[in-house]
Parts: sequence; C-alpha cells; structure tokens
Amino acid sequence: MAIKFGIQIEPQLGFNYKSIERIALEGEKTGYDSIWSSDHFFLDDKSEDRNCMEAWTLLAALASKTEKIRLGTLVTCNSYRHPAVLAKIAATVDMISNGRLFFGIGAGWKKIEYRAYGIPFPLLRGRMDRLEEAIQIIKLLWTKPKATFKGKYYRIKNAFSAPKPVQKPMPPIMIGGSGEKRTLRVVAQYADYCNLWLSPDLKHKLEVLQRHCEDVGRDYKEVGKSLFAFAGIFVTESEEELKDHLTKRSKRNNIPVEKLKESFHKDAPGSWVGYPEEVVERFRFFINLGFDYFQVMFPGIDEEALKASQAFAELVMKKLA
Repeated sequence: MAIKFGIQIEPQLGFNYKSIERIALEGEKTGYDSIWSSDHFFLDDKSEDRNCMEAWTLLAALASKTEKIRLGTLVTCNSYRHPAVLAKIAATVDMISNGRLFFGIGAGWKKIEYRAYGIPFPLLRGRMDRLEEAIQIIKLLWTKPKATFKGKYYRIKNAFSAPKPVQKPMPPIMIGGSGEKRTLRVVAQYADYCNLWLSPDLKHKLEVLQRHCEDVGRDYKEVGKSLFAFAGIFVTESEEELKDHLTKRSKRNNIPVEKLKESFHKDAPGSWVGYPEEVVERFRFFINLGFDYFQVMFPGIDEEALKASQAFAELVMKKLA
C-alpha cells in the first residue's frame, strides 16, 4: 500500500498568496503528493484585518504554477455554492491543472460564517440531505452531456457543464466527517475517500464505514482512508531546536510546556511534535489501522511552515515510503 502525504493549508490563519505558492512549489520538489486548502471565509469574530483567501480561487492560482502536485479542498463547504456552480468551478480547476484535482467536500459546520455571510444554516440533518443531493448533481454534470435532477433542495433541468473534468470519469471525491449514521454512509455510497480527524475511536469509525460498505454492496477496500493528521506537526533531530520550538509555542498558545507536550502524545503512540522516531511511530500506528493518506499541517504561516514541511519530508516521509 503506497502511503501518501499532503500539505494542509488554512488560509483563514492569515497566509499571503506568495507564501502558499512557495510551500506548494517546495512540496512538489520534496515529494508531497498534494496540497490542500480549507474552505472558510474568516477565522473568528476578530479577523477583520486577517487574510483569508477563497479556496477555489487559490487552487486555480496554484494549478497554474505547479506541474505535478495534486490540489484539493479539505473540505469545500457544500452550502457556500450551488452544487451546479461548484461542479463548474471544480471542473475548471481540473482543466487548469491538467487533471490534478482532488475534490473534497463536506456538509459544512462553521455557523459564524453562515451568519456573517447571510447563508442559511439548517440543522445537521438538512445539511447532510443537501450534501447527498449535491454530490449526485455534481457527478451527473461531470459525466453526462445533459443532466436533470429533482431533489428536495436542489433541481437542475437539461443542464450541461463544459469543460468536463480532465480526469475520467471524474476527479476523486473525498468526503470529510465522521458521523456514523449519515456521513460514513454517504462515503460508502459516493466517495473514493473518507477523511477523518484524530479521535480515540478511529478504529471504531473505520468499522462503521466497513458496515456501511457492506450494506450498499461496496468493497470496503475500494474506499481510501485519509486522516487529517494534526494542526502543527514539527519534527527535528536537534534537542536545542525542539526546546526552542516548544518554548515559543507555549508562549504563543499560553499553555505550559508540559501540558503542550501531553497534547502531542494523546490518543496514539508516538508524538506529533518531537524527534523523528516519535513522529514516525505515530504515523505507523495509523497506517496499521488502515490509513493510507495523510494531510499534515505545519506551524506558522510563512517561513516557519515552509521549514517544518521540508524537515517532515526529509525526516519522516522518506522513512514511511
């Protein structure tokens, strides 16, 4: 099983474009399979002066600057764009990138953004219903000359969408979320990949996904398992560098160093922050659970993130290839 790693970018933290472009270009050189962007409009209610680039515009720009690295949304919020429009946007990015799009989508959750932008925020069941309809519409528009769909929330009639994606029959679809009744069932029905967050019950979540696959007649092995690894992975061989990083991070987050270190060791063997052997141990644990794709996020929004991504590629990725 080939293990793949992608770099996760959170534009809402205040990145400028050139920093992300540099991280993407360097990631392409050092062997990352992909670079991913979250889909948010701002971080919090004090973010009026903090940059937050729009995810799909960002991916289109990166598509024109890179050559090999795949580009993905982790994950785009279905509620923010009509699914027919989103199908067109995504197919365009796939065309610009010559078939490198990874289409990550979810039901949406960040209520503060919905309210600020005047977007209705239904209960979870309604958001999941909309997500399921949206995926069906997007698939139709990507694969059919004309598409008609009549659902409870969305309707299209004799709609056509060109260009079609370069990838045939369509870009791989990743659905983010771990809800056992709905989200993992929708993954089993429609997705190429699931994307989960770290939790103590990851093994159980995968077992639930397997049961949903059995229920819908899908081979569980066909569904890729990806994990959003952690916000702020840092690896070094230097004791002094590690001590300095922990001290700065402790001050930045107003958390004592010891408590910070405990958080890096929670829920699995090894650590998210530390020496190579500790970080490798942690990823091997998840690989043994069945995960084959990891989105990794590094501390900082500029040179700090770039250096951390380079160190991870050299000290961890090469040992897990």
